[in-house]
Amino acid sequence: MHFLLLSRHLGKHQVSLGWLQLMKSKCFPSSHQSSSAVAVDAVHDQISSVSLRDGNLPDIIASSSLHEFLVNLHEKYGPLVSFWFGRRLVVSLGSIDLLKQHINPNRLLDPFETMLKSLLRYQSSLNGDTGESHMRRKLYENGVTKSLQSNFALIQKLSEELLAKWLSLPEAQHVPLCQHMLGFAMKSVTQIAMGSSFEDDREVIRFRRHHDAIWSEIGKGFLDGSLDKNMTRKKLYEDALMEMESTLRKVTKERRGRSFNRHIFIDTLLQGSLSDQQILEDTMIFSLAGCIITANLCTWAVYFLTTSEDVQQNLYKEMDCVLGKGPITHEKIEQLRYCRQVLCETVRTAKLTPIAAQLQELEGKVDQHTIPKETLVLYALGVMLQDSSSWPSPYKFDPERFNEESAMKNLSLLGFSGSQECPELRFAYMVATVLLSVLVRKLYLHPVKGQVMETKYELVTSPKEEAWITVSKRS
Repeated sequence: MHFLLLSRHLGKHQVSLGWLQLMKSKCFPSSHQSSSAVAVDAVHDQISSVSLRDGNLPDIIASSSLHEFLVNLHEKYGPLVSFWFGRRLVVSLGSIDLLKQHINPNRLLDPFETMLKSLLRYQSSLNGDTGESHMRRKLYENGVTKSLQSNFALIQKLSEELLAKWLSLPEAQHVPLCQHMLGFAMKSVTQIAMGSSFEDDREVIRFRRHHDAIWSEIGKGFLDGSLDKNMTRKKLYEDALMEMESTLRKVTKERRGRSFNRHIFIDTLLQGSLSDQQILEDTMIFSLAGCIITANLCTWAVYFLTTSEDVQQNLYKEMDCVLGKGPITHEKIEQLRYCRQVLCETVRTAKLTPIAAQLQELEGKVDQHTIPKETLVLYALGVMLQDSSSWPSPYKFDPERFNEESAMKNLSLLGFSGSQECPELRFAYMVATVLLSVLVRKLYLHPVKGQVMETKYELVTSPKEEAWITVSKRS
């Protein structure tokens, strides 16, 4: 899964576009400025008509999200388009075929972590020693792998607790799915990242308060620039960030040089040669991103299961065949092929992460078009994930489409499977698999009649309002 925040200065002004804050770049001549977003061949024929600071920013805000802006743009102009952000030309690719053709000789950067580090004003790995960055990346990935292995029983326990909570409810009672999945994800991530002090629900609640304050601004405040204009909101954001950092420093100090029964994420970082600041940054990234990706993957997976009795029954049959009455094990997860297809189709149908970006550090190509050096290239993943030329019946929730090797290959090309998936998504896949193995074998999951699900497209896609379901016990 690719994410990249690139920051560049536009003259004296710092302009925010969601997670695209463009810093230090060479600006395009004002004579080529335009308020219109157009097919890439025609862009230089447009005439200046808007403020150099704005470009298409008003159009993006009017569209409610960058994803929805790109959907409209690609529908109108085709799979290869460009638009203006301030004085900066941005190119967007809207098909998997173009993604395959994109020739970008620059080095690959870790996308999600780089994006969040820039938003949090942490030191980005955009500049610095490539070998050191690679070593730090491997340490981060190993931390996720080892903490999942060491805490597998914990994930099972938290899943069983959620099951018990749902079983205790009257069958007709509406369950607030988003709220429960976020709580479940936060309990999982905080204990796996930072240890047993988060077994205390009061600590989790405090973490959630700070997490919500930070993530809400990452989702919105950086899109429209409103955070810097509202001192009250900015103070709440900065206070929440400071409190979370204080907690992470405390955990680092407590665990340094000591051994514990249960290995957690931060222990792996402490075993490396990272500074205290680097440990803080990487734990913050995993805590923030791990929570939001896991919560939304679980939310959408359960929600989509309520909308398809056949898929839910097929998943139950696989769970029953592979696991029987026993608990899920790390080894048996690989046998749950249909479950993995359900989660892949959840990512695709929900458009879990709708945008990716790369800086064209050196001149490159896509198809017959040259991409100049310093161009910001967007991958409109949300557009590609529902492109009918790549996905037959793209709006249908159909896990069996991943019986085809070509479908899984497409998902891997987009960064949602295989070697390109980010550690946070790999973590979320594992946690969601354990949760579904517990819930689906004991419960029927039902939709609430008349509910209209609207979507909020930010860095990670979520329901715009609470998603309600009901459950009943399997006989």
